[in-house]
Amino acid sequence: MTRGERVKPRFRTLALLATLGLLAGACGGDDADTTAATEEAAATEATEATEPATEATEATEPETTAPAETTEATEAPVEGITVGLVYDIGGRGDLSFNDSAAAGLDQAIADLGIVPQEFEPDQGGENREELLRLASDEGYPLNFAVGFLFTDAVTAVSAEYPDIHYGLIDGFIEGLTEDSNVRCMLFAEEQGSFLVGVAAALKSTAGHIGFIGGVEIDLIKKFEAGYVAGATAVNPDITIDIAYLTQPPDFSGFGDAAKGKEAALGMYDNGADVVYHAAGGSGGGLFEAAKEVSESSGTPVWAIGVDSDQYNTVSADLQPYILTSMLKNVNVAVFNTISDEVDGSFTGGYVTYDLSVDGVGYSSSGGFVDDIADQLEDFKAQIVDGTIVVPTAPEA
Repeated sequence: MTRGERVKPRFRTLALLATLGLLAGACGGDDADTTAATEEAAATEATEATEPATEATEATEPETTAPAETTEATEAPVEGITVGLVYDIGGRGDLSFNDSAAAGLDQAIADLGIVPQEFEPDQGGENREELLRLASDEGYPLNFAVGFLFTDAVTAVSAEYPDIHYGLIDGFIEGLTEDSNVRCMLFAEEQGSFLVGVAAALKSTAGHIGFIGGVEIDLIKKFEAGYVAGATAVNPDITIDIAYLTQPPDFSGFGDAAKGKEAALGMYDNGADVVYHAAGGSGGGLFEAAKEVSESSGTPVWAIGVDSDQYNTVSADLQPYILTSMLKNVNVAVFNTISDEVDGSFTGGYVTYDLSVDGVGYSSSGGFVDDIADQLEDFKAQIVDGTIVVPTAPEA
C-alpha cells in the first residue's frame, strides 16, 4: 500500500522531533493480513454500535453526548495538560476526516489551554502503533487515534499503559466499560448520508446519481447504505451508480485524488448529475471532475462532500459545484473527550454521535440546499423520532 518514501511524523515541539529522529528508521505497525481481518471485525462492530439511540450494542448501550457543549468555553487551567493526537494517513491538511479531528484539538488549545503533540504516520501507515507507543512513553495523559485502523494499536498499547487514557475514533474494542482507559467514539454515518441522499435525489434533474467509496469495507458501506436509502425515499426509481476505489488490505483509496477523479468522470459521463464521496482525500478528485464536466458541457453537475463542510475547505473555483457535505463531527468528539479529561470526568466505553445530538448532519454553505431545507429537516425529524430507521448495510 506504500505509495512513496516514508514521511517522518510531525510534532509541535523540537524535543519530540529529536526523540522521533531516533525512531524514524524503525519499522512498526500491523501486517496487511492482520489489519484487514481486524478492520473487518472492528467495522462490523462499529456498524452495530452506531444504530439509532434506541438500540444497544452487544457490549453496552452507547452514551449520547450533545455537541452543543462544545460552544461553551471552559476556563483554561494554569498549566494545560498535554494531549497526543495520532492522525491517520494524510494528517492535517487532508480537508476531510483528519482535519475535523484537528479542529477539535485546536478548539481545546484555545478554550482549555492544552498543549498539543501531533503525530502523522508514514505513507504506508505501518508505524501507527509505534507513534501511539511513543506518545504513551512520553506520559501524555490522553492520546487520540484517528481512525478504525488504529484498533489493534490501541488495544495493545492501552493494555500496557493502564494509567493513560485513549480516544479511538471510529474503532470498536469489545468489552469496554466506563472504568476502561479507552473511549470508542462512534458515529451514525448512515443517518447523515441519508439526508445528503435526499438532497441528491431532490436536486438531480437526470434521475441518476452516484456514490464513490474510498475502500470497500463495512464502515464505508454504512455511508452507501444511508445515501441509497435517502435517495430512494424521494425517488424509488432513481438510478444510482456505486464505485469503490480500492479493496482491503489496500487502503490507498482514501488518499488518491487522481483515482477519485477518474471514478467521478466515469459516473458523470454515464449520466449521473450528482455524486457523493466517502473517500477521504480522494474526494478532491471528485470536486475537480465536477468543475471540469460542468465547464466543458455547459450543464452543471454537483458533488457532495463528506466529514467536514468541504465547501469551506476547497478553493473558490470549486465551491460552486459542492451541493452539500455530510457532516461527521469528529471535532465534537475530540473536544468533548479532552474537556472530560481536563475536568477529571473521563470515562471509558462507547459514545455514539447521531442525528439526535447533531453528531452527524449536512451542510448548507453556498445556499444550494436552502430551497429544500424544509424537506431535509422533515426527514431528519423522522429519523430522530424513529419513524425512519436508516439501514447500516446495503441491500444484498
